[in-house]
Amino acid sequence: MNFPVWDPPMIGGGILIGIVAILHVFVSHFAVGGGFFLVLTERRAYRDDDRELLSYVKKHSLFFVLVTLVFGAVSGVGIWWTIGLVHPTATSTLIHVFVWAWAIEWVFFLVEIAAALFYYYGWERLDQRTHLAIGWIYAGAAWASLLVINGILTFMLTPGRWLTTHSFWDAYFNPSMLPSLLTRTAVAVALAGLYALLTAAVVEPKALRSRVMRYASLWVLAGCAVIPFSGAWYVSQIPPLAREISMGGAPAVTIFAGLSIALSGLIVVLTYFGPYRRPQETSIVTVATIAFLGLGATGVTEWVREAVRKPYIIYGYMYSNALRLDQLAELNAGGVLAQAKWVTLRDASDPDWQRVGYEIFRTECRSCHTIDGYNGMRLMVKGWREEFVDYQLQHLNELKGFMPPFIGTDPERRALARWLARLGSEKPFSEGLAIADGGTVIRQEEAR
Repeated sequence: MNFPVWDPPMIGGGILIGIVAILHVFVSHFAVGGGFFLVLTERRAYRDDDRELLSYVKKHSLFFVLVTLVFGAVSGVGIWWTIGLVHPTATSTLIHVFVWAWAIEWVFFLVEIAAALFYYYGWERLDQRTHLAIGWIYAGAAWASLLVINGILTFMLTPGRWLTTHSFWDAYFNPSMLPSLLTRTAVAVALAGLYALLTAAVVEPKALRSRVMRYASLWVLAGCAVIPFSGAWYVSQIPPLAREISMGGAPAVTIFAGLSIALSGLIVVLTYFGPYRRPQETSIVTVATIAFLGLGATGVTEWVREAVRKPYIIYGYMYSNALRLDQLAELNAGGVLAQAKWVTLRDASDPDWQRVGYEIFRTECRSCHTIDGYNGMRLMVKGWREEFVDYQLQHLNELKGFMPPFIGTDPERRALARWLARLGSEKPFSEGLAIADGGTVIRQEEAR
């Protein structure tokens, strides 16, 4: 309510955040696990006096630096950009609650960047002991960065005692912090192996390729072996409604939760019977397929983690439309239009009911719903009578537990119901009709 609404056309803000975040998670966890992979593999090469393996590690470190420091850093900025525009109120809350944690994480990130660059450019320039020390500094800083961010992410689903104490430590050491940290660390180890398989698949000679692929496969299998146990621990710590949503409460979420398990299992099977058992026969296509499945598993798992937080964006504190629970009494009594700062009118009894309905839609619904597009409202309410829409709005959180209740006065609710019913009776934008900025239905020819 305190910020203007930013609405990416068709896909909506949530999907945009998801696209950027999933790609970033897939790379950032590699940045953590890959650091340990580099330094432990280098140490192994020195111990065994294996010059071929050492040469592979050097080449892999260039790939590592390019992926993590270039794409990883840019996508990290992209996350801040998207969440700041789509959910500015929640982002502001996270900054205020965790301001010192963010500052500490940025220090770790700077150390991480510097150590990675020194590590790569230190080949042939530093002695073995110093080079390994820099590798360990990188790995430690990368994991410490994960440690800090993990506490902030888990807070959004399990704020725990912070809801009453508002203590930083209660916010950070929330109920799901430790199981999530163990799970993300295991994922980082598995992804380090997946990325290593990609670089190992093109290594020459073939004998070295086989050794490295089998070694990288062990990282994948080791990480995947931990995930079921840490994941079960994590699920036991999340709110009951969140578990119900993933276990049948919302069919789409349940399907994606099952897909996460299925893809993870498929990765284990293909890795074991492919690069681990038959490294010489495993092609780059097979390895790329396994890596793609890893991206898919990462994507659906992160999507489920976000979805089970509904109807909140910060569980028990702020709804997904950025309205806080402690505001409800005031908003239900005085109306959302009277409090919202970025609306064009404030009186729900205004004769222009379409503009009233549209402004309420923008304020309460637009953070999750588009008009025509992903989660589009026109298709959802197609053919619904105004009375039926109004009934749905009166019992929204009872009929759909993953949605917030309607917040506002009775006239505001009826205006939104009338607007939605009209929306559902019109043709989509592509068929000749459009919703103007003010909410009035106009023809595209007139809009031109």
